[in-house]
Amino acid sequence: MNFDPTAGKMASSNWVLSMLGKSGDYFALLGVIFVSYFGLKVVLTLLRFLRSFALGGLASLVRKPGTWAVVTGSTDGIGKAYAEQIAKLGFNIVLISRTESKLKAVASDIESKYKVKTLIIPADFTKGTDIYPNIRTKLQGLDISVLVNNVGLSYDYPEFFLEITDREKKFIDLIHVNVTSVTMMTSIVLPGMVERRHGVILNISSASGKSPTPLLTVYSACKAFVSFFSDCLQTEYGSSGITFQCVMPFFVATNMTKIRKTSLFVPDASTYVQSALKTVGLEQETFGYFPHKMMGFGMQVLPKWLVVSQGMKGMLAAGAKAKKKLQEKKD
Repeated sequence: MNFDPTAGKMASSNWVLSMLGKSGDYFALLGVIFVSYFGLKVVLTLLRFLRSFALGGLASLVRKPGTWAVVTGSTDGIGKAYAEQIAKLGFNIVLISRTESKLKAVASDIESKYKVKTLIIPADFTKGTDIYPNIRTKLQGLDISVLVNNVGLSYDYPEFFLEITDREKKFIDLIHVNVTSVTMMTSIVLPGMVERRHGVILNISSASGKSPTPLLTVYSACKAFVSFFSDCLQTEYGSSGITFQCVMPFFVATNMTKIRKTSLFVPDASTYVQSALKTVGLEQETFGYFPHKMMGFGMQVLPKWLVVSQGMKGMLAAGAKAKKKLQEKKD
């Protein structure tokens, strides 16, 4: 029997073409699945956003105006906006922040505008656990329906871990304000909520807690804690009538972010909170504001290495800009 090399080559070619054809079908199918999956994610995000206007919100979840809401970090920015908008729903407000004069001013304004009661508790959350016995005493006996764990502390500007001035003190302050406060305030308020079988705890995290943010390393890690903390407690106490929500804003124009100019993607605190409150009871974890939801969606679908590397570039630029401004002030 004679071997025909031409026939062998043709057979091999036919086999390769056959396999390529099958592979092409597989890739086409994977492409359809990929596009369908992300298309569905976009549609579901839009539907959740629209549903929040019709169904969601703190008022629909806790129908007990006249009870108390406790807000930490409540004299500026997002915390102040939460205090004002919850007071507008008829809740009495406990304001907890560092500066007594600011607390008095915000309390007076809320009482005048919304005709509710207020209680102020001056407290410096960088002081660790020493402040909590006094807070516990002041809150004793109040029917607290809502806790907003908002108080936060970030870096002065993006910086490498080892290059932060007086870094160990800064790290301890970051942990006390962003982690200890959330844990201790929840420990103080949650028992009464469980006993009454109703309550809402809103933990203000950050988009930095959803994806690692180099040059804000300790802040980012603290905010990731808030996300896991909220998820775990929802599982533990959801059946007791308690709703936990983790709120993860991107940039908002506040004193902490040092952003003054607002835009579609950088709202003021009032605009952000008005939107975020509509998601209470509908979204256990929320970016709070539709443009931020779209940014968060992009952050979640892109490869992690790309998100982190682009974040590093952005933080390097922001840090350099901040250092330049500081140097100009010195000069």
